[in-house]
Parts: sequence; structure tokens; C-alpha cells
Amino acid sequence: MNLVSLSYKNLIRKKIRTGLTVGGVAIAVSVLVSLMGFDKGYQRGLKSDIDKMGYQLLVTAKGCPYEAATLMLQGGGGLRYMEQEVYSKIIQDSRIDKVTPQLVHTVADPDKNDGQGGMMLFMGIHPSLLELKPWMEYKMGGWFSSETALEVIMGYEAAELEQRVVGDQIYVPGIDQVLTVVGIFKRTGTQDDGIIFVPIQTARDLFKLDNKLTGIGIKLKQIDDLVDFQEDLYNEPGIQVISMAQVQGTIYNLISSARVMTNSIALIAVVIAVIGVINTILMSVFERTKEIGVMRALGASRLDIFKIIWFETVMICFIGGIFGNILAFLGGHLVEQLVRGVIPYVPSGQLIYITAPLVFSSFLGAVAMGLMAGIYPAIWASSLRPVEAVRGSE
Repeated sequence: MNLVSLSYKNLIRKKIRTGLTVGGVAIAVSVLVSLMGFDKGYQRGLKSDIDKMGYQLLVTAKGCPYEAATLMLQGGGGLRYMEQEVYSKIIQDSRIDKVTPQLVHTVADPDKNDGQGGMMLFMGIHPSLLELKPWMEYKMGGWFSSETALEVIMGYEAAELEQRVVGDQIYVPGIDQVLTVVGIFKRTGTQDDGIIFVPIQTARDLFKLDNKLTGIGIKLKQIDDLVDFQEDLYNEPGIQVISMAQVQGTIYNLISSARVMTNSIALIAVVIAVIGVINTILMSVFERTKEIGVMRALGASRLDIFKIIWFETVMICFIGGIFGNILAFLGGHLVEQLVRGVIPYVPSGQLIYITAPLVFSSFLGAVAMGLMAGIYPAIWASSLRPVEAVRGSE
């Protein structure tokens, strides 16, 4: 009889025990695939968000670098203000290709989330924003009628959430002001989708922030001038210059501790799965001691017995690898929702990015786990002497 077929028949004798062991391997593989997919998806999403920023540098008021990174990517975070004079001085630099000022302000809305309260994010902008982000196109409507117009252009998701179209009005809590929607941007897949945009002078007037800015986005003519440009602004009082590389490093620092913790959990899951496989195969060998002795007496070699037991462990882990990848695919959305709830900044787009090489490597890992887990039970079973095995089982 084919040894692989015999190994399979041995496993299905105890369907529940085998199924639980396969489930343990599947969970371990699923955790590993999800974590590796998260790492790939996070880096991919963060790079995409940074590429869509449109500028290479952001000048902000001095403060926590984590807050500056959040301000750069999300438009929120710690809102520290700098004076308009900073912008007036910076735009005189001949190395600048494009530059745009920003004024971010958050407003508490007690009626959001079914009365539980929430925040509305407003950003005062200049026409130069569309020069730096030419992919921001209108779904409907257009630009403001004037620099001081009481009008808004809504990001795609903000308009969906507020259920507004062009011509509707939006109430600004706390200042008793009504603004008219004159435009809605198409979906960009970035944090801009959740922002309500107003003319920068209107934002200053509404929120009593005369001559204030929260950020200045800058794109240089030559990327080689980046370091020198930052160095020249280093001694300017009250401001800090954040580059794309710094933002990326800051975000990775924020999640590094969580990554160590999750990797430790994955390692523990793998160890538990390996112990479970060894325990299942050993129990199967103990129960079949007489059977193994008879097989040896009928001419089965030690190598044959070794292969049978080893094939059993490999089958368990291989099948567990299949179900583990399926579980990772099906549970990817749930994992994304959990991650977005606990990590300070999560990029847009698909967060759990599972690729074909990742799936293939997980299969190889599952098989390798089976090969390692089966060594001891297979050696123990193949070392049984026929007469002692038969007598020991009586």
C-alpha cells in the first residue's frame, strides 16, 4: 500500500483530534500571514499617502514631531500656529518650485455619531494647493467665488458623511455660521477625502486666527537642494521642517513597539502549534504500538515506519497551511478594522496586503514546521522492536 495513503487513513481514524490539530496550525499560519501582509500593506499604503502629499517638505510650528507627522498626513494632530511672516519669507527662496499655505482647525460637533459628539476638520487653503496636487479633481462644482467667501469644498468622504451636494449649506458649530457647499472633490484615497476646505482668509476670519498658519507645503525645483534647504531653515525661531523621510521614520517608530508585541504573539502561536502536532502524533503512535509491531514483523523496515509517521505530520501542517491562508484572506477585513482602531496613524488603501509569494512562503513554512515536528515521533516509532511492541500493547 502507498505510504502516503496509509498515513492519510491513520489520520482520519481520529477525525476530531486531527481536526483540532489542523485548526491550531491554521491559526498559527493565519496569524503569521496576516502580520506579514500587514507589514507589506502598511509600507505600501504609507508610501502611497506620502507620494500623494504633493510636496517634499512641510514647515510647521515647533512641537512634538509625532504631532507634526500626523498634521502632515492627516491634517490634524497638535494644532500649533506660526505667523504669516514665516510664509512671506520662505516664498522668496529661489530654490522653491511650488508652495502652499495651510490653516487647519477642528470644531467639536455635539450632534455627530447619534449625539455622542465628534469633530469636524476644516482646512484653509490657497489655489496653489491644486498646483501641488493636480490629481484633486471635482466630482461636482468648482473653486470658491472669492478669497473671503463663506463657502466650502468638501472632500469625498466628508460629503458622503454629511450627505451634502453642491448648493447645500453646512453649519459650523460653536460660531453660529452657515457655509455654502460650492464643490466636492472626487475620491483621492488619502486623508484629504475627510476634510472640509475653505478659503484660507475665510478660515482666519471664522476661527479668529489672524495671520496664522499651521503648515506650509513646499516642493523644490531640485531634490538635491533638500538637505541644504532644511539646514537654512533650521535656525529660524518657532518653526520646524519635516521631510518625507522624517515622516516615514516617525510613523514607523510609532508602530515598532506594537510590531514587536505582535511578532512575539505569532511566535508563541507557532510554538504552541508545533507542540500540538507533536502531541497528536505521539498519541497516535502510542495507540498504534501493536499495529506498528505487526507491520515490522511482516517486513516493514524502520524507514517505512519513519516515513508513515513523518508523512502524517507533514499532512497535518500542509492542510493547516491551506486553511490558515484561507482564514487570513477571509479575516483580513476584520484585522484591518482592529488595527485602524489601535494604531495612531493608519494609511489609506488595503492594509493587509497578501501576495502570491507570501502565500507560497507560508506553505513552505507550514511544511517545514511539519518536517521538524515529525522527527521525534517518527524516530520513536521506527525504533520500536516488533516483539516488544506487540507485547507492550497487551
